[in-house]
Amino acid sequence: MRRKLFFPLLFASSALAQQASPNHEMSQMHRAQQRGGFMQGGMQHTLAKGVLLDAKTDAASHTITLRIGPMSLPANTSHMKMPQPANLVWTIPLSSWLLAYHPKLVDANGGPVPGTVLHHVAFWNENRSDFLCPNKEEHIFGAGGELTDWAVIPGFGYRVEKGDRIRIETMIHNPTAIAYDQVFLEVAIPYLDDTQSNPEKGAQVKSVYPTWTDVGVCGHSSYDLPGGATSKSGTVPVKYSGTLLGVGGHLHDYGRQLTLEVSGVETVQAQAPDPHIEDVRRNQFAPFEKQVAVLAAKTDDQGLLLGIPVVTFFETGGYKIGAGQKLIVTANYNNPTGKTLRDGAMGIVVGYFVPSNPAALKALRHAARLPSQANEHHHHDE
Repeated sequence: MRRKLFFPLLFASSALAQQASPNHEMSQMHRAQQRGGFMQGGMQHTLAKGVLLDAKTDAASHTITLRIGPMSLPANTSHMKMPQPANLVWTIPLSSWLLAYHPKLVDANGGPVPGTVLHHVAFWNENRSDFLCPNKEEHIFGAGGELTDWAVIPGFGYRVEKGDRIRIETMIHNPTAIAYDQVFLEVAIPYLDDTQSNPEKGAQVKSVYPTWTDVGVCGHSSYDLPGGATSKSGTVPVKYSGTLLGVGGHLHDYGRQLTLEVSGVETVQAQAPDPHIEDVRRNQFAPFEKQVAVLAAKTDDQGLLLGIPVVTFFETGGYKIGAGQKLIVTANYNNPTGKTLRDGAMGIVVGYFVPSNPAALKALRHAARLPSQANEHHHHDE
């Protein structure tokens, strides 16, 4: 049985604040453009000033809280016109497992701010390549207006090493008629450090690998959204055998549904058709395509996104994926505006993957690349 809950994200530790000076901001924007921004499609924006990254670790509760802000959000402002925060980099202070991610938006007094003003945030581990798309750094957490809450999966966590660099890309907008000032994005992350993970005490943790299956495949995530009902699919090959523990997803406003399927070939046995002939069985290979999960978006009466569910499989042993198979993600939208919304859509299914042979993925670790070493990508013109 598949149990639905609100589940995945990332990040954490020690008190830290980063003030982006003008030169630093320009360097960060240049860096984002070089890396292509994948989530942002290489778009260039005016920089928001004075956005800080603060990270605090509560050793008693083993919880890390990240706080990004303050951000000013004028009413009725699209992401194309909104000044955007520069990329921020957080250095992991201790080796540990990150267990869950609880995002929220708040004002300066801690009051709630609606998630709809968060276009998206993306966390990238600059020290690991993505196992599905090795041209990308590993995408370890993302959230949009749905602010999906990713719960703990007992016995599993995302492994980080001391000194790992996590790049944070944040994009904001405000489609509402209410202006918001001094907004902060907060992410609370429970963690387990090495002293807590002890096989003799039954606290052994298995590493999960974030699984980002994008209709843009291994390129930019954003795409133009035409008016009316549309469907867009992307197919990503899987190089490693393993198990999916569960999946959630990310859409934008007017999104209706995400679907994840797996395709490939499987070995079947065929019996000789003539009953008078000895019962000879032989192996045959048959193509297949199976549905893994359907994630129906929750929207308001105007089609604005409110949430996307999470479907988990770990209760029944997980969903097995074989090396050489392919993951297919499909995003369905219905845009009622009658016009094409530039970079108005994304379609991403997110999950946790446990490889059958963890040693095979160790080669994905590498030194963090300097900005000059990053891949160049085309940019959208404003």
